[in-house]
Amino acid sequence: MSISQRRQRERGVTLIELVLFIVIVGLASAAILGVMSLTTQHSADPQLRKQALAIAESMLEEIQLARFTFCDPQDPAAETAPNPAGCAIPEVAGQEAGGAGRPFDNVNDYVGAYGAATAYTTDAQGAVWAAGSPQAYVASVVITQVALNGLPATEGLRIQVVVPYADQQVVLDGYRVRYAPNSIP
Repeated sequence: MSISQRRQRERGVTLIELVLFIVIVGLASAAILGVMSLTTQHSADPQLRKQALAIAESMLEEIQLARFTFCDPQDPAAETAPNPAGCAIPEVAGQEAGGAGRPFDNVNDYVGAYGAATAYTTDAQGAVWAAGSPQAYVASVVITQVALNGLPATEGLRIQVVVPYADQQVVLDGYRVRYAPNSIP
């Protein structure tokens, strides 16, 4: 083979080499763009979790700080009743007729029945939104009676707040005992 034939053969790339190069670069670009797209889609998750956690914590705190009395605060025997039998209007699960909405006057007003979930629709700042709103979170509250450290089940409550977001959820549990049943401010 002469020198001129070799130079002519070594000039440029073949069509097969060019097609393989384009395919490899295209696949690499598609993979990088796919990873960037996935990262961008999930970049808001920490913010959503933080908002859901803030809602769950504030809801749990609001419920734990509510009174847990034998009688409704409007009951004349509220400050002296030794048990629910001494009340004209005993406190039971569910909001009393004519209740003004959150915050309620007693822990057990936050659920319709012990062991049943009650949903509250809100946003990250605590404002109430219509169900289905894009900014809305639904905080589900379940309160069950539990016996704690030798106390009867009627004296202790387990409070569970669940706030779902995206395809996950925040679950917080807390407890409340009846330590001042006649404390009516």
